[in-house]
Amino acid sequence: MSNRRMDIRRIIRDTKTLPTLPGVITRLGALAEKGTVSADEMARVVMTDQVLSAKVIRLVNSAFYGFYGEVSTVSDALRLLGVNVVKSLAISSSIFEIMEKNVAGLWEHSMGVAVTASVIAKSLKIKGPDEISTAALLHDIGKVIIKLKLEDAYEELTTLIAEKDLMIVEAERELLETDHAEIGAWLAQSWHLPQNLIEPIQWHHDVEKSRLHPTMTAVVHVADVLTRAAAFGFAGDELVPRIQSAAWNKLGLTESRLEPIIEAMEERLLDAKNLSLEIQASAEKQAVEGAAT
Repeated sequence: MSNRRMDIRRIIRDTKTLPTLPGVITRLGALAEKGTVSADEMARVVMTDQVLSAKVIRLVNSAFYGFYGEVSTVSDALRLLGVNVVKSLAISSSIFEIMEKNVAGLWEHSMGVAVTASVIAKSLKIKGPDEISTAALLHDIGKVIIKLKLEDAYEELTTLIAEKDLMIVEAERELLETDHAEIGAWLAQSWHLPQNLIEPIQWHHDVEKSRLHPTMTAVVHVADVLTRAAAFGFAGDELVPRIQSAAWNKLGLTESRLEPIIEAMEERLLDAKNLSLEIQASAEKQAVEGAAT
């Protein structure tokens, strides 16, 4: 491992310097490992954090999952989606507050990829569309860490992308000797996320390297490309890569199968855009109210 890459890995291991997750996440994970705990018991743990509970319910009722106002309690969310998805949503809610404040456009891009991943999974009848959507929501989490913990490098990346017309992942590999996908996987491991979330984060730019969860990884990759092509949010550069053949073949895609996916995606992205505007308005309101007190 190169010196630069080792330094970055060391930063990820030093959890004291990284964004922290609410204590409720640890407690929820411990309950889940018991295997015999009811949804109501888990819901009581989540509900100890009222702000987090509200965010989870809002996301469940959003364009990600399509329940549109049908879910009013954390218990309902747990019964419908399962503890792993709700746990991941709680993590997403926490980390994307940091993302929204620090990396312009990335929160919206990530929402778009999550929505698109859900559309692909349901259209192709792939199992676990909710967990696939959550993996997609977290796929660029490494970019947050680069921005927060490697600020000088982040500025250099921006310059390098503009000067050489590179994709962000290419610039990262040239400058950092690693990339946001690997950094995101390191972070996900430090948070003890399940492997079916870690692998799509790690390999969404290198689908053929995914071994344990190649279908999930392929969906996240295709969703990322399609969301970039739709110019939804900002992933760090303006380029749109080709869909990798490993993903195309794994999902059995054809032009005719892709057309209805794109049509459904465009409709769902409108809903995601409205959610994004709602979240931004809520954040601005909270900031104003906080400044006034």
